[in-house]
Amino acid sequence: MSLKDLLFGKSVEDDTVVIGEYTGSTQAWLPIKNIISGVVVTHDNRFIKIVEVLPVNIYLKSPNDQQSIIAAFAAYLKIAPDDLQIEVRTMKADTESYVEQMRSFAANEENEYCREMIEDNIREIGLGIASEAICHRFYLVFQYESRMKAKRNTVRNIVERLSEEANTARSYLAACELEVLEPRYMDNFILTLLYEIINKKTSQRMRLPEGVFDMITTVHGIYEEG
Repeated sequence: MSLKDLLFGKSVEDDTVVIGEYTGSTQAWLPIKNIISGVVVTHDNRFIKIVEVLPVNIYLKSPNDQQSIIAAFAAYLKIAPDDLQIEVRTMKADTESYVEQMRSFAANEENEYCREMIEDNIREIGLGIASEAICHRFYLVFQYESRMKAKRNTVRNIVERLSEEANTARSYLAACELEVLEPRYMDNFILTLLYEIINKKTSQRMRLPEGVFDMITTVHGIYEEG
């Protein structure tokens, strides 16, 4: 059994088998039934797509560019899903990777004075000023709705239709100089995002391992079959 099944319970493709869910468990409490190709499937059979958008500071643009960005965004809103939501997460800035990189530079630096400057940078920036900084991450959230008209009313076709909507957003927002991220492993991206939202404090000190969906584990005596 995969960690995904243990966290989110049964697969939407098989409503006859309940996996990793028992009374009072986290799985029973969560409204999420599964994650399929980057789409969240809820227990009431809604299909929700979440995409991350890299922002642009419009106030640094020229007046003409600002007007072009506003016009392009207005054009997207006209064809965007009816239930589109724009979500913003505010969190403490992650300085761990920066500190690790600077320490690797220090380890390979032969000049003693340069090493001292790097260490000073780590203390003042990595562990000092930047440790108190915050960052913002922006997301578009929308769900499958009847007007989207998937080719067939199947999980695969609905997921494909939502992917088309994400690609449409990517095209329109590119004209706004906004980049819609396309993670290589969408399921991992969504699982990590939900983990960080549900476990705000724990996720700051304990990250999910890379490739978590590929993990084979033994929990409560349950083994991967096959």
